[in-house]
Amino acid sequence: MKRLYYLAVLTVFLQAMPARADNCPIIPRPLKVERAEGTFPLSRETAITLENGADAQGAAYYFQQQVLDRTGIALAVSAQPQVDGQVIRFRVEEAAALDGDAYRIKMDKGTILLEAADEQGLFQAGVSLLQLIDHAPRTGKAVPLPCWNLQDAPRFGWRGLMLDESRHFFGKEKVKQLLEWMAYYKLNVFHWHLTDVDGWRIEIKEYPRLTLVGGIGNHSDPNAAARYYTQEDIREIIRYAAERHIEIIPEIDMPGHATAANRAYPRFSGGGSARFPDFTFNPGLEGTYGYLTDILRSVNTLFPSQKIHIGNAHWNVDTAVQTLMKRHHLNDLRAVEHYFIRRMADSVAMLRNELLGWDEIVDAALPAENTVVFWWRHDKPEQFRKAIAAGYRVVVCPRIPYYFDFVQDSSHRIGRKWQGDFVPIQRVYHYPADELLEQPGAETQVLGVQANLWTEQLSAPQQLEYMLFPRIAALAESAWTPPGQKDYADFSGRLRHHLRGFAAAGLYYFDPFQPQRFPEYQDAVQRLKSNVDTDTQTKLETQGNR
Repeated sequence: MKRLYYLAVLTVFLQAMPARADNCPIIPRPLKVERAEGTFPLSRETAITLENGADAQGAAYYFQQQVLDRTGIALAVSAQPQVDGQVIRFRVEEAAALDGDAYRIKMDKGTILLEAADEQGLFQAGVSLLQLIDHAPRTGKAVPLPCWNLQDAPRFGWRGLMLDESRHFFGKEKVKQLLEWMAYYKLNVFHWHLTDVDGWRIEIKEYPRLTLVGGIGNHSDPNAAARYYTQEDIREIIRYAAERHIEIIPEIDMPGHATAANRAYPRFSGGGSARFPDFTFNPGLEGTYGYLTDILRSVNTLFPSQKIHIGNAHWNVDTAVQTLMKRHHLNDLRAVEHYFIRRMADSVAMLRNELLGWDEIVDAALPAENTVVFWWRHDKPEQFRKAIAAGYRVVVCPRIPYYFDFVQDSSHRIGRKWQGDFVPIQRVYHYPADELLEQPGAETQVLGVQANLWTEQLSAPQQLEYMLFPRIAALAESAWTPPGQKDYADFSGRLRHHLRGFAAAGLYYFDPFQPQRFPEYQDAVQRLKSNVDTDTQTKLETQGNR
């Protein structure tokens, strides 16, 4: 893949914007920051040394390549100690009191020491150093880096971003660009929504019509040519993410949001409603479970995360469902849904995967040790409390403030609102507050947070960028930095510098300091006006689980 555009030009915009001497420019803000004396002259004479050989090699190689892309400076990497000159030392110290993504950086005019318990932590240390490089001035062919001593660790282990590519498909290069920015902001889980009403986007070789037929159309144009990811595309993206220590979680929606799949294989359709025909898989046909298990088996083979996310739905009462209800003494359609989810949970467990689901699955009585609940309904806090009380692990991703298809400013027209409410960057930054974790068990059962980017109203890449940037930076700090160390004024000062990076990347971002600087993407506005029916807003609030 050709290197991302922003890497080649990012520094040009940032060099003229050096950070204040007392303000470390890194986002998310490190746990402990101390300004050290002097500057470190990064140049082609600087060496990178690996103090634990292969244990540090991946992080050092990524750092080396990023420095070359940003500055044009080629740094040599060696496993031999450097006795003189400027050196950047990557050290894995297993005995250090550091876990997971935790790291330390110590700097002086001759040495930068990056230290962590494993390569994962060293990668995050390297990312922090890259941000310091991005925000340092250039002097000839060198980059004088102000020296800092940092000790850092994240608040949450799960720092996620979800992208819906069923409604509108954006493609491999766009996904890689998002993964690059996620790595830059230390986000580590990419939740990939690949199937829904509008399109099936993942190749399953046993069932080729899923993509050849189910991949046709999108939310704006039901007749658009089929677009999807081949299995080789999936593998390539997973490798790309793994190099950046990002885990990819696939979502295969079931039992509802199945319209695209049912276009391809109508014999497994469970019907729906007049408004949403063929919305569900049929829980009354035994063949449905074998069909879906085959799909999940292929998904499991492709994705190494050992986590599969599924959804939820409604049924018309047909003969097969009636028979199922009588045979298993199921009193209503909610009980049918729970029966279906339990059957598919067994299939997921058989594949030695964890089951991930939206907060409706709390009522299906699934085993807590193998289930992760995504609390998305901000207007139903009782679902969060029930999930914690039942012992489930929880990812916090409520509509307000973590649905990034909600508008950022009251004047915006593209995107959603919830009864007039929306999601400005300040709300993202300050969430979640400590009171969310006050329920007994929450402190240990909440895995972390995630922003969800649904795309019913986002058909152009520029619209996607406008919704994500700069809120991705606020999400990163909300996930990484403890509440007691958050300071929105300080964050805003750092963010102003990072906006230059967005400009350098050619991103169509929202500027919260100058809201009128970039209006919403006008070409996309016109396209949506011609393609989206007048009751889209109502439809988005009533269509199943999102």
